[in-house]
Amino acid sequence: MSNYKQLIDKPIFKTVGLVADDTGHEAYVVGGYVRDLLLKRHSKDIDFVTVGSGIDLARAVGRALGHKIKVTVFRSFGTARLCWRGTELEFVGARRESYDRNSRNPVVEDGTLDEDIARRDFTINAMAICLNGPRFGELIDRYNGVSDLEAGIIRTPLEPNVTFSDDPLRILRAVRFATQLQFAIAPETLEAMARNAGRMTILAHERIKDELQKIMGAPRPSTGFELMMRTGV
Repeated sequence: MSNYKQLIDKPIFKTVGLVADDTGHEAYVVGGYVRDLLLKRHSKDIDFVTVGSGIDLARAVGRALGHKIKVTVFRSFGTARLCWRGTELEFVGARRESYDRNSRNPVVEDGTLDEDIARRDFTINAMAICLNGPRFGELIDRYNGVSDLEAGIIRTPLEPNVTFSDDPLRILRAVRFATQLQFAIAPETLEAMARNAGRMTILAHERIKDELQKIMGAPRPSTGFELMMRTGV
């Protein structure tokens, strides 16, 4: 584990950390924001995970930020969102997921931080930074996401066939990240994408369209289309 205290030396992270300490929550900034922070890319959204109720933590953070902050709650998803100085902050409780073969919508249950990290799509998105007291700035990197960022590699944290069979949208997300970041896809990950390409028939057309639009918006969209050709997508 490494300490990234200087990278998150910002008022919002200090506020969330202090509120988490005061309310007895473990709190972490996770996922895409951590990835972009390490890549020195701008990110307009920040995702927070807590071991406990993300809604309760969001409400407490909203109170700490000021009476004009509106907290929007999505109770069926166990998430809450608020906007602070033009940045969207989303809070969710740590969870684990299980999937039905005929749907990409998981059954979600409360879980540990390790279970929450393990369910994420790629190692570069499976990192977290702790915001609590003496652990402020501690990087949790169970699946060597930093190494994969440095090497420019897209790979899944768990067995790739399980990852893509559970949620085949991750196949297109792999293509998208490889295209946007100009990263290579690990051979075993690429093979699993091809093996599970047929599973994409369960996806809603809107989700496919969203990923295709992001691929088209990358500096070199042809990278994505070459990957889709190679994998049968």
